Amino acid sequence: MKPLITLAALAIGLLASSAAYAGEQTVKLAVSGMYCAACPLTVQKSLTAVPGVTKAEVSYKDKSATVTFDDKQTNVPALIKATTNAGYVSKLAEALTPTAQ
Repeated sequence: MKPLITLAALAIGLLASSAAYAGEQTVKLAVSGMYCAACPLTVQKSLTAVPGVTKAEVSYKDKSATVTFDDKQTNVPALIKATTNAGYVSKLAEALTPTAQ
């Protein structure tokens, strides 16, 4: 009986801890149109202005942005819209964390 209780407690702990992180995602966007050193700052400001974005790192060299966000507050299409509205068309390059179901 004791091993069963221990197993149940472990399972509940694992489920609770994964639920705490389920809302955070990190994606990499391919950003076109960055032609000067000031462009990444504009892209970064457009992304961090999106509610739910906790971090945005933009690389001029790679023409990309790595964005961490709460998927309960925003989504990839909203990130793409933000960069596009700022004058820099982007698209999803890769999801760096799995999508929460």
